[in-house]
Amino acid sequence: MDLALLVATPVMGKPAWMWLFFLGIVLTILVLDLGVLHRKQREIGVRESMLLSAGYMGLAGLFGLYVLWQMGGNAAAEFYTGYLVEWSLSLDNVFVISLIFTYFHIPRIYQHRVLFWGIIGVIVMRGTMIFLGAALVREFDWVMYLFGAFLLLTGVKLLVSVDSQPDIANNPVLKITRRLFRVTDQLDGNHFFTKAAHPRTGQLVSYATPLFMALVMIEFVDLVFAVDSVPAIFAITDDPFIIYTSNIFAVLGLRSLYFALAAMIHRFHYLKYALALVLIFIGGKIFYTQIWGKLPPVISLSVTFGILAAGVAYSLYRTSREPAVVQDDAPDALPAGGRTQ
Repeated sequence: MDLALLVATPVMGKPAWMWLFFLGIVLTILVLDLGVLHRKQREIGVRESMLLSAGYMGLAGLFGLYVLWQMGGNAAAEFYTGYLVEWSLSLDNVFVISLIFTYFHIPRIYQHRVLFWGIIGVIVMRGTMIFLGAALVREFDWVMYLFGAFLLLTGVKLLVSVDSQPDIANNPVLKITRRLFRVTDQLDGNHFFTKAAHPRTGQLVSYATPLFMALVMIEFVDLVFAVDSVPAIFAITDDPFIIYTSNIFAVLGLRSLYFALAAMIHRFHYLKYALALVLIFIGGKIFYTQIWGKLPPVISLSVTFGILAAGVAYSLYRTSREPAVVQDDAPDALPAGGRTQ
């Protein structure tokens, strides 16, 4: 087949070259991130975290202009709304990730490595869920009612359980992983696996380090949060290209901002109420759209931005005099007789 025809072949409603262009951007970002900016293992400070996040936000803004050029104003408004919704919903993800790193005593110097490989999992998992969701919505209109009901229930649940925290120690995924792998409680630098002497045989065998356990838990958390975020963005648009690109740009930007947010996550405590209201608004919007017709994208963008801005402002006001919460960092350690794999 001719190359020009191949790249013009429609994939989920868009030419293949548009998908390749986006994936090329993401691949370039990841290569620069790991291979250039963070080639040497080091701790990422708040200032660098904010600068990286600003860069990612700038790229998302430019990509929105690209969407405007290629697909028109409504599509661009949907992209920016989707980006804002996904970014805001992922803020709660940052809080849980911080708890995971604290539970496993992962020093800040190694956290970027875990977050980087976590992004790879997000790119695959979100893509799979979005494409499956798009296929379901295309074949069965009533699926949107399920999405709407799920978002309404999730929003109400979040409103009444703002102060609840996940029980990481009793998480079933953690228990299953411990059954599948030999696990050590000691770190071995930035390695996910290490070799150490078996307590009975004395042979060198592989052990999963706390870094790997943290990665597994973060991937699981990403999957759980995707169950909320993917239906939310389907309420904004049914275009898989806009859904996926806004999703990935939001995750990339928020992961780079993690090191700044983790140091002041307590300042956004009341933002969870705003996130709950956003979920309720989006869930209600699905029912409105299915019964009366689609709301203009600019209304969705304005309402979402207004709710989140109010939540941020109120959180900063209420927590302005509260002390910062410092994350516990454990010293780097190697299992007795251990060496890296």
